[in-house]
Amino acid sequence: MKIEIWSDVACPWCYIGKRRFEAALAAFPHRDSVEVQWRSYQLDPSLPEHYDGTELDYLSTRKGMAPTQVSQMFDHVAAQAKGEGLNYRFDAVVVANSFTAHRLIHLAAAHGKQDAAKERLLSDHFEHGKDIGSRDYLAELGAELGLEAGEVAELFTSDKYADDVRHDVAEARALGISGVPFFVIDRKFGLSGAQPSATFSAALEQAWQESHPLVMVNAGETEDAAKDGGACGPDGCAV
Repeated sequence: MKIEIWSDVACPWCYIGKRRFEAALAAFPHRDSVEVQWRSYQLDPSLPEHYDGTELDYLSTRKGMAPTQVSQMFDHVAAQAKGEGLNYRFDAVVVANSFTAHRLIHLAAAHGKQDAAKERLLSDHFEHGKDIGSRDYLAELGAELGLEAGEVAELFTSDKYADDVRHDVAEARALGISGVPFFVIDRKFGLSGAQPSATFSAALEQAWQESHPLVMVNAGETEDAAKDGGACGPDGCAV
């Protein structure tokens, strides 16, 4: 079973959704048969590489939200994050374009370290005030992930993986995805938002049953032969 998750590093609900999904997946009996792929999405592609202002400034000026409304939103989201063991610090968030960070995630995926890269970027952005648009930070992160320094440096001197990011965004548009996080299971089931873990669990179970229907081994037997097995139902037991 394959699960694709469209998400932005600069999306606070995406980290919360990641934690809730992970809790559901950890409890899923068939988790070892599940492939998870992170797909790129940008909430604001027009952001400069570095924005001169706080997260509150950004949302209130560029998004037209009242500062008090933004502060209330921060409090609500931070409380939800705390419930998942996350310590959001919106006052320390560095607003930056996430495009190169997404390219780093694609590079990490090529080396089997996609989830580790996604986790670090989300945590560093929302919990540790790191600048996800900074070349120095991304180079340091790449090294900590065990990525070859030359490959990480190539992200800043070429367009490597840029088309992969754009392809993810275009595919999201084609699927009708207009917000993240968005979870797609086997290209048949979709879940929007940081749903409760129970909702993810139900979706995983439904998708698994759809792709692995129960096959009756005695379906071809005669009625008399089938009765030999003996069974009980709401109307009683077979004689």
